[in-house]
Amino acid sequence: MASGNAHHATGWAAGVIAAAVVTHAGAGGPWHLWTALAFLAGVAGGTAPDWLEVAWWTKRRRLWITHRTITHWGIGWIALLAWSYHGIGHLPLAAPVFGLACGGVIHLLADWPNPLGVPWIARRHSLNWWNSGRCDLLVVGASWGAAWFVAVHGAPHGWPVGTIERWWRQV
Repeated sequence: MASGNAHHATGWAAGVIAAAVVTHAGAGGPWHLWTALAFLAGVAGGTAPDWLEVAWWTKRRRLWITHRTITHWGIGWIALLAWSYHGIGHLPLAAPVFGLACGGVIHLLADWPNPLGVPWIARRHSLNWWNSGRCDLLVVGASWGAAWFVAVHGAPHGWPVGTIERWWRQV
């Protein structure tokens, strides 16, 4: 598990990635509204798997479900990412949902090296590389490297077909 600061920093990178994808797809909307919402949702998504566990409707704000269970489920976040990606340009709310999903996936990737692991499919899997809070600079640096790449180059060639691939062919 990365530290809270690392999740915030990777969330900002996820926001940049989401905004770049939406912009490169030509789906920014009037006054770049959908781009801005994708960015903000990406920032929020960087910590979403953790804050979705909190029972915000109670005074004590305790966890209403066990940490790293359903809110950290990889298939759910990846399915949301894929669905919203295919909706960019067709459904206006797909852009902020895509941002939230980008942040959620980056959160899981930051937690994966921890011995506690992440439930990608049916049970938890860990890369078991380091303990919580260690190597945060590596995780943050990798996420910002990915953000830079997507912002400069759009999506890598070979990503699923759609508006981004049409843009890619024009470059």
